[in-house]
Amino acid sequence: MSEPLDRLVQHAHETRVIVVGGGIAGLVAARECAKVGLRVTVLEATDVVGGVVRSAEVGGLTLDVGAESFATRGGIVRDLLDELGLGEDVVSPNPAGAWVAGVPGVGAAPLPKGGVLGIPDNPFAPDVRRVIGWSGAWRAYLDRVRPPLTIGHAHSLGKLVRSRLGERVLDRLVAPVTSGVYSARPDDIDVDLAAPGLNAALTRTGSLTGAVAEVRARRPQTRPADAPASDAPVTGAAKAPAPGGAVQGIRGGMSRLVDALVAGLRDAEVEVRTGVRAERLSRTADGWAVSTSVDDEALSARAVIVALPEGPARALLAPVVEGLEAAEPIAPVVEVVTLVLEAPALDAAPRGTGVLTVPGSHVAKALTHSSAKWDWVRDAAEPGVHVVRVSFGAQGEEPATAALDDDAAADLARSEAAAMLGVELPASALRAAHRVRYVQSQPAATIGRAAVTQAAREAVRAVTGLGATGAWLSGTGLAQVIPDARDEADRVRSVALWTS
Repeated sequence: MSEPLDRLVQHAHETRVIVVGGGIAGLVAARECAKVGLRVTVLEATDVVGGVVRSAEVGGLTLDVGAESFATRGGIVRDLLDELGLGEDVVSPNPAGAWVAGVPGVGAAPLPKGGVLGIPDNPFAPDVRRVIGWSGAWRAYLDRVRPPLTIGHAHSLGKLVRSRLGERVLDRLVAPVTSGVYSARPDDIDVDLAAPGLNAALTRTGSLTGAVAEVRARRPQTRPADAPASDAPVTGAAKAPAPGGAVQGIRGGMSRLVDALVAGLRDAEVEVRTGVRAERLSRTADGWAVSTSVDDEALSARAVIVALPEGPARALLAPVVEGLEAAEPIAPVVEVVTLVLEAPALDAAPRGTGVLTVPGSHVAKALTHSSAKWDWVRDAAEPGVHVVRVSFGAQGEEPATAALDDDAAADLARSEAAAMLGVELPASALRAAHRVRYVQSQPAATIGRAAVTQAAREAVRAVTGLGATGAWLSGTGLAQVIPDARDEADRVRSVALWTS
């Protein structure tokens, strides 16, 4: 080994990077820094790492109680799983579609195949007409003959769909998808971010349904024909079965990804400390000092990567980053209740792999029938025993379970599951329940969100030796979080390595 390289290796071993936050973004960033020999310490304020990727034992079964899948887009997550030795345990979900419940005059129906974010390309298709009715179909048909006055300039998904296709398409098809997948109202979703290319196609075709048909026709053949046009946050805590979403999971649960990352970090001599909160950052002559919640501890480091949710991240960074506000963001609060039910009536998976709801029709926004969706969950359970996950809460909407104790929340989830699945689920059917609360990142597809996150990135990157990553900056979903964490870690570690 040459003398300059010896010095660089020695410099790496003597250079410390602190990663604040032990979610997937923090663990991946720590892994990238450790690859080049840096001394890395991860600080996680809670007792467990993994963030929204976590599991729990419920009724004798080890189940995902947070993120249950990942978007296959780009192969990014699969590549990481292969590196970690989990590639052979990647599984695909049951391809049966989702249903939509709470449709006036209909009750529940299969969510139509095809379309983009619930927007159909043919309002007269039988599965579409079943949901919106003949009057809704004829109203949507006006899109084909309406003058294209403002085509190509729509920003709000809700306003675009309402004006072109009418309220029934918006309320019964689009709103269930944006609420269940993004935890957001259609009016707040930016068309260009949620459905790239749709506005341009609208300009070319002269109608929204024509634009949807064109966008679907241009999709890669490897993508399901009825998948959303954008990368929906399929690993979000409240993820419901999106229409044809291109996702996969891990046999035994997504928390195996966390376990594998942590094992690799420990092999690389990365220090992972749980129950330790970073309370303050301050400049030093050699880099940074991180004051923690442990007595009067202050850790020194050449560089710091903050991988926290938006509120805590802003609070920690704002005092040392000019122009970054510490205001608490507006973000969806979601509660997910996982139920283990003795319910042979669910053996036939009466409503596919899950149900989305028309906003306002139920107090729950979505349901995933996990034992119908994942073979490994079904095989782990006894015959006639089923796992159902019920999600509550959305943007600007407090979860209906928020003020309830755990028993009452489980009972409400059971009642909602019965109504959404169209079967009787008496109290005696409930074997066990688990409840978890998440504060989700504000959807990246929200109007104006891209400018906010870009400004935050630029402010942080203007400070030497400081980085930030996480779903609030990258957008939710492992397919977005992982590459963002890698890129930010690469930028920060380069500064740490090449600064004397």
